[in-house]
Amino acid sequence: MPHKENGLFQVFIVNKIRKENAHTQTLMMNASLPDAFAGQFVMAWLPGIGEKPFSISGNDPLNLTVCDVGPVSHALCQLKAGDKLWVRGPLGKGFVLSGEAHILVGGGYGAAPLSFLAKQARELGQEVTVCLGAKTKADLIMVEQFEDLGCQVLLATEDGSAGKQGLVSLPLLRAMEQNMAAGVYACGPTGMLLAVRQLCRSVQVPAQLSFEALIRCGIGLCGSCELSEETCQLLGISSGFLVCHDGPVVILKD
Repeated sequence: MPHKENGLFQVFIVNKIRKENAHTQTLMMNASLPDAFAGQFVMAWLPGIGEKPFSISGNDPLNLTVCDVGPVSHALCQLKAGDKLWVRGPLGKGFVLSGEAHILVGGGYGAAPLSFLAKQARELGQEVTVCLGAKTKADLIMVEQFEDLGCQVLLATEDGSAGKQGLVSLPLLRAMEQNMAAGVYACGPTGMLLAVRQLCRSVQVPAQLSFEALIRCGIGLCGSCELSEETCQLLGISSGFLVCHDGPVVILKD
């Protein structure tokens, strides 16, 4: 079990490291994180470096998928098996599986939390279709992990190097045509999520959207992760939505 210090951080040991692409890797820790759900996140801290939020990409044991962007992420990408990592969480509100069939939509490293969700759904014997989008084939992550879970995987890349050429909305349309009763769960850039929202609303399919934001405190105090007024209006939710506290997942019924 991870060891708690000061009632806040739990100290984990890096057990294994899995390379996802040239700039992204998954840290596989030595233990699970109690009470964690897909869609939640943690604050990962290294002494003398800093703290940064990361979505939970698995919890058997705890997996954190890190893209080498910025000083904290770069330091995490230098960790080796046996190194310590301090983790605060789980934090935020995650996905809620609803129904027997699910369409998961990931843009870039937005695929990371969806791998945790896919595993939970497949363990229940439920049908999962995964739509992944990226700029190029080299930017895609976790394709094999989803396939190994028994998910149908549909790809789109902007340059056409893998799957359909274009945006992830193309495989999403195909997946929705195959099963209009399936709920949609998405994680990625805000523009992608708003496009998914519009598409789902046009055919009255429920959607759960996991937003990325600048998270500093992780507990709803600093306000750095507040969604813009325009985004809240487009989603049909109240203004002042804090991604770290009220999200990261927004559950939309219509």
